[in-house]
Amino acid sequence: MSQSEHAAEAPAKRSAVQPPAPLALTVNDKPYYHDGDPQMPLLWFLRDTLRLTGTKFGCGIGACGACTVLIDGKAARACATPMSVVAERKVTTVEGLEKADALHPVQQAWIEEDVAQCGYCQAGQILAAVDLLRRKPKPSEDDISTIGNLCRCGTYPRIRKAILRAAELMQGQGK
Repeated sequence: MSQSEHAAEAPAKRSAVQPPAPLALTVNDKPYYHDGDPQMPLLWFLRDTLRLTGTKFGCGIGACGACTVLIDGKAARACATPMSVVAERKVTTVEGLEKADALHPVQQAWIEEDVAQCGYCQAGQILAAVDLLRRKPKPSEDDISTIGNLCRCGTYPRIRKAILRAAELMQGQGK
């Protein structure tokens, strides 16, 4: 086969490849579509496409928790979650916790207990705490220590106090 025959075949082969269908997802109660690489990490979609910068890049391998978001109410590491996994699912970032101009009880407890120091890990810590309190409304110290998010500043004692305080606040609200 000559080079010109190969060249004539090439466009036909390229046009036979269909781009992936857009992925539909909900982020902070708003519908979105992603028509890019389905293997792109959710973290980059949130930060670069939607400009929701509360979700942080920490390690890139899902170990530190700075990128924690909620997917259908469960804590997940956005840096290690491909977009294909969140198709037709609900994602909540720290920006989506506040409802009707009222802070989520975990956010309120974070303020009351003066948790943040540098603040880099706090969005992930807060969302991990929301998931924990959804599963265990009255968590023990051991339950809290299983969250697994890292804090470079070592504010773990204040994080524990805030989670216990948030549990109290949520019990008072009937959540």
